[in-house]
Amino acid sequence: MGHWWERNIVEPGKLPLLVALGAFVVTFVVTRVITRLIRAGKGPFGNVKAGGLHIHHVVPGVVLTVVGGFGAVASDRHGAGAVLSAVLFGMGAGLVLDEFALLLHLDDVYWSEEGRKSVEVVVLTAALVGLLLAGFAPFGVNDLSQQELADRGTVISNIAANFVFSLIALSKGKARIAVFGVIVPLVALVGAARLARPGSLWSRRFYGRRPRARAKSALRAYRHDRRWARPRRAVQDWIGGRPDPGPARLPDHR
Repeated sequence: MGHWWERNIVEPGKLPLLVALGAFVVTFVVTRVITRLIRAGKGPFGNVKAGGLHIHHVVPGVVLTVVGGFGAVASDRHGAGAVLSAVLFGMGAGLVLDEFALLLHLDDVYWSEEGRKSVEVVVLTAALVGLLLAGFAPFGVNDLSQQELADRGTVISNIAANFVFSLIALSKGKARIAVFGVIVPLVALVGAARLARPGSLWSRRFYGRRPRARAKSALRAYRHDRRWARPRRAVQDWIGGRPDPGPARLPDHR
C-alpha cells in the first residue's frame, strides 16, 4: 500500500489534488447540513448579514478560491504550501459551486427547483476530479518497469477511447452519461450508440432530414424522462434538500 501511495499519488504530485477533492466534498456536505439546519430553524446557526445585507457563502468561497489558486500556482506541488493551497481552493470551490444556481440565474434560487443545478454541478465536478485523481500518470514517475509502462499505457488508451465516446454522447445531449462514461468503461459507448436527445447538436446536424429519427428520438426522451425523473429528484433532494414548492422560474433572456 505504501509503495502504491508513493508511486501513484506522492511522486506524480497528486497529493494536492486529493486534498483539494477531500476539502471540496467535505465543505459541500458541511455547508448543506448547516443551510438545512438554518432552513429548519434548528441549531445555533443563522444567515450571515452585514448592515441588513445577506452575505451568501459564495462570497467567502470566491475569496478562498482566489487565494488557494494563486497559492497553488506560486508553490511547489510536493511542498506543504501546495497542500495548504489545495485545502483553501477545495473549500472555496465547494462554497462557490454550492451556489452555482445563484450565479447562473443572478438570483437567490437556492431552495427552488433551479437550485437543483448546484447539486448536479457539484456531483459532476467531484466525478471529474475523481477521474483526474484515479488516472495513471506515466510521466513524472521514475524507474517504471516495462510491465508498469504497459499497464499505464493500456489504462491511458482506454481512457482516451472512452473520452471520444463521451464527446459523442455529449453531442447527443447526454451530459451525465458523457461524464460518467469517461470514468466507467462502456457507459459512454452506450450513450454514443443510442439516439440523440431532441435539440442536441447531433440531432440538429444529422436528424434534420430524418423525420422518423426525430420522432423516435422525442418519444424515447419522453419515456426516459418520465421513468427517471422521480428517482433523480429523490437523490437530489437527499443530497441538497427538497426545494420549496412553487412555480418554476422562466428563463431570463435579457
